[in-house]
Amino acid sequence: MSYENLTGRTAVVTGAASGIGEAVAVLLAGQGARVALLARRGERLEALAGKIRADGGEALAVVADVTDDASVAAAADRVHDAYGGVDLVVNSAGVMLPSPAEAGDMVAWQRMIDTNVSGVLRVTRAFTADLVAAAAEGHTADLVNISSVAAHLTFPNYAVYGATKAALTHLSQSLRTELGPKDVRITNVEPGFTESELRDHVTDPDRARELDGMLAAVGALTSQEVADLVGYATSRPRHVNLRQVMVLPTRQA
Repeated sequence: MSYENLTGRTAVVTGAASGIGEAVAVLLAGQGARVALLARRGERLEALAGKIRADGGEALAVVADVTDDASVAAAADRVHDAYGGVDLVVNSAGVMLPSPAEAGDMVAWQRMIDTNVSGVLRVTRAFTADLVAAAAEGHTADLVNISSVAAHLTFPNYAVYGATKAALTHLSQSLRTELGPKDVRITNVEPGFTESELRDHVTDPDRARELDGMLAAVGALTSQEVADLVGYATSRPRHVNLRQVMVLPTRQA
């Protein structure tokens, strides 16, 4: 599918080494955007950047850890040195580590908070001035946060993961009150079950069986299908903001 208004834009995509982030990066680059790929795994990023370039796109691999202030700041500097200002940011980095609340797994809880909430805040802080400046110059400016249906629906053993996604959904709504009047669009995307590496984060055998059972019952979206939604939202006329979109497999309640 071809989208208008993406050619010539400059995008930053976190979590670009796999899953939804990778699919979004490929789509945006295929539509003519310059894309900075941010993630921790340098080899995966370089391979993806090479694929994008081979297909005629423009991409920059930037190793970054969204849980680390200095790493995000250094990544932003590299993006600015290479591309200048940014007008499209997609926060796709995330981690899902289910466990019973009574287990009190503080390590897993903190990792999810640091990545799914604080990581988004770090990246948003690094590029908000760019988005505001682009909008002030009459360009389209977008901040897209990949949240989850878990922000609204509850699942046993996913209390903390769901809480981080609820925080992200609320953050998106709150940011819209500050940045919307400055013509920066905020889009919050809440996918249901999606094929991605989040499944590989689940190492506990009991939790893995639970997740596999749910996926078998209702099926899953592909990462490309979620990326297609991001492409559609960010290619609308600049006065149109798809503020919040929940996308589910048809069989998921």
